[in-house]
Amino acid sequence: MARLGDESSNWLEFRRDEESGIESLRAHFQGHAYDAHAHDELLVGVTLHGVQRFRCRRAMHTSTTGRIMVIEPGAVHDGHAPEADGFTYAMLYIPQPWIENSQRTNGISALAGLSRWFGDTIAEDELLRQAILRAFAAVHGKEGKLARDLSMGALLRALAGKHVADELAGPRLARASAVNQARDFMDANLSMDIGLMDLVRCTGIDRFRLNRLFTDSVGQSPHAYLVNARLREARRRLAAGETPADVATAVGFADQSHLGRWFRRAYGLGPGAYQRACTNVL
Repeated sequence: MARLGDESSNWLEFRRDEESGIESLRAHFQGHAYDAHAHDELLVGVTLHGVQRFRCRRAMHTSTTGRIMVIEPGAVHDGHAPEADGFTYAMLYIPQPWIENSQRTNGISALAGLSRWFGDTIAEDELLRQAILRAFAAVHGKEGKLARDLSMGALLRALAGKHVADELAGPRLARASAVNQARDFMDANLSMDIGLMDLVRCTGIDRFRLNRLFTDSVGQSPHAYLVNARLREARRRLAAGETPADVATAVGFADQSHLGRWFRRAYGLGPGAYQRACTNVL
């Protein structure tokens, strides 16, 4: 486990379970916490102390002590502390392949594909809160595979029970073919210095309409999406043991320092610190 801090009172305790890929984070922030970004994983967590405010699904959310946060894979969110004392929270980052495998094991179907919105980004549910905290303790505290599997199974059942919306609380993201083509092109060419005209040629839509359609559909501009796609791939490569310098080149950042600046803005710690925490090399 890595505990990282700086000259401010901000700190992070981060750990990655090597077998499952589940990541756990306990952190405290004052003021600005992190820029808008997205994860491939499902995020579930609890605000442990203070007031936590973030934008997600194009709405501003406020979580106070004891409240639950649920953020779907790909949902763009940021974070800051609106009060001087800041906030402390515990979060689990649960990979989709692990969820799909665990659902088969536990006989759960409600989360299949994670294609539906959760009913609420912020929730108050004591049973779910306890399930999250037990699962976090098992994963973050390295209590062993049995404790991890049982507590995480209970967490998924609690989520599937009533927090997956039968009907969408808001409209689905538009799945226009041009948007999908643009996303696929960027995902497949992360190391390329992609320009807007590359996306125009890929989709056949003029640059102004493409930018508007993409931003309306995804909730990010094409550039912001590309940066986040590069960061997600960087996390995967760093966790696999590739050096930060090699990762920066492979995913399209100018150099290691460029990767580091974006990585810290999105995740609150640098690429090297993230990798050491993943590999438990302190």
